[in-house]
Amino acid sequence: MEPQLDKIGLKVGLEIHQQLATNKKLFCSCKPIEQENYPIQFTRKLRLAKSELGKYDPAALFESSKSKQIRYYANDQSSCLVEFDDEPPHPLDQEAKNTALIIASALNSNIFDESYVMRKIVIDGSNTSGFQRTILVSQGGHIDVEGKNVGIQTICLEEDAAKLLKDTEEHREYSLDRLGVPLIEIALEPVNGDPLFVKKIALTLGRLLRVTRRVTRGIGSIRQDVNISISGGGIIEVKGVQQLEQLEKVILYEAKRQHGLQIIAEKLEKINLDTISREQSVDITSFSADCKSKIIQKSINDSHVIKSLGIKNFAGIFGYEPYEGIRLGKELGQQVRFFGIGGIFHSDELPNYGIDQDYIDKLRDLLQLEKTDGFLIIAGPKDKIDFALDAVITRIKAAKNGVPAETRAATNIGETVFLRPKPGSSRMYPETDIPPILTGKQELEFAQRNIPKSWDETISELQKKYGLNFQLAEQIFDSDYLELFESICIEYKNPNFVASILCSTITNLQRQGLDQSLLNPNHIIRTFGLLSENKIAKESIEIIFEKIMSGTIKLPDEFVQTQSAFDDIELEKFLDELVHANVTVIQKQGTHSSGMLMGIAMKSLRGKVSGGKISKILESKIAKILEK
Repeated sequence: MEPQLDKIGLKVGLEIHQQLATNKKLFCSCKPIEQENYPIQFTRKLRLAKSELGKYDPAALFESSKSKQIRYYANDQSSCLVEFDDEPPHPLDQEAKNTALIIASALNSNIFDESYVMRKIVIDGSNTSGFQRTILVSQGGHIDVEGKNVGIQTICLEEDAAKLLKDTEEHREYSLDRLGVPLIEIALEPVNGDPLFVKKIALTLGRLLRVTRRVTRGIGSIRQDVNISISGGGIIEVKGVQQLEQLEKVILYEAKRQHGLQIIAEKLEKINLDTISREQSVDITSFSADCKSKIIQKSINDSHVIKSLGIKNFAGIFGYEPYEGIRLGKELGQQVRFFGIGGIFHSDELPNYGIDQDYIDKLRDLLQLEKTDGFLIIAGPKDKIDFALDAVITRIKAAKNGVPAETRAATNIGETVFLRPKPGSSRMYPETDIPPILTGKQELEFAQRNIPKSWDETISELQKKYGLNFQLAEQIFDSDYLELFESICIEYKNPNFVASILCSTITNLQRQGLDQSLLNPNHIIRTFGLLSENKIAKESIEIIFEKIMSGTIKLPDEFVQTQSAFDDIELEKFLDELVHANVTVIQKQGTHSSGMLMGIAMKSLRGKVSGGKISKILESKIAKILEK
């Protein structure tokens, strides 16, 4: 069963974050390039501080309770003292500013003639300073999507965050290559939540950004944050949606999750949750010494504290599923994982996990519970258990109100998981190290002159220039490989083949579970170079990409070195033997036998000889046999 989207008041607002293709970072001269070697390493620990209004941001308060140490890895070719937060920011990059003005003009947004750099508190360690610099460039405007105007709220120019390398219970590790790379953030007005239409909005806006030829492409270069709500519920911000297919799934999942939480809230109306507190919990570490659960025993061996909390009239609530996979127990489990705690046990899922009925009965007696009551069990390090238990109690109380406003992260399968509470109004404050940013008449005129052609015009030009059909032109434009395609086609004069390899072959290999990130642009350019030099056959390209994406080889030239030469004399001999071994088949099937023989030949010759050459020779040899 799924919720009826038109009856639950689903609203969706998009925030698009797109990296800009500039030669340097936003507030320094470092090149925005990713490195593999990090000779510079240092460690920081962020401390909680009040805002200028004297308040703690709720998201920062939550993150600080994890007490994680942050390790940073840097290379002096891509980061400097500005990224280390050891030097004030340099003047704003003019190229990034020009790009932001062009995009704002293309969206008919009202550009401010004076803008101020703000500090936005960032509490996960992804900024060494503890904040992100952001500039409000313009407000208002719209984008046309299938004849409908979708409003623009704001357009901002800001810094990208550091790249997360590793996240453990005690530490978080980042590389600083990406920190400070210019980003444009476009926040759209919310629309009625038709997931397909929202997907079309993201596609249309993404295409507008790409036709400027001033934005980067590739995985991670564009990200969608999605604000989702239903009638009567808080706004959920979902971070890190990178694929359009993922976007549609996330919206559908959140609609189901939020409506399910409202149904759960209805069951909680008559249950008093106000009196629940951490003080009511009981330390059951010693009590659990004889428990048969391996999970419980591991917690005891790790010197963790185990606590249990009873809740009156809560039997059946933890495990109740208004929709498949939507349970309050699941929500609570996600809360505690961010304290380095694996999850919780609750009464609706027991006996299970090695916890037997005898243990449950004794625990109920200890907690003085009736059959109508519920309980939960939580285990964790002594310095974190109380923080986690408080978070669980807060979430249980919030369940009575339906959907609490919070920030969640998108998963690869299109679901969402709890990330942190929503930031409050104290999150933003002025940047004191940078004067106001002025925008003059000449800059505005430059932006107007450089508004890009429409997507339709751009596709039409691609078709004419490279002789592509509409579908292939659309695919190559929407892919991450447009600039790469154009550079390859300067030397290799078969655009249709190049586009097919970039749009289809690589995608198919990725669908087989191979790692696309191992195949970089230099690999692709070199592979087509080998083809132009007649060192490989066309069929070798897929083999080379497959081997690189599987980690079998690292460079295309390694494939060439492992292939034995196969000259024309050897080819003739091989095909003669193949034909003579299948004379009977050829006599029975005639010219139709060429397909079968071609398949046999390609098993041995794939990547060594052109398929077209093999086919031509085979057809000639089959014809001679049929003439006899």
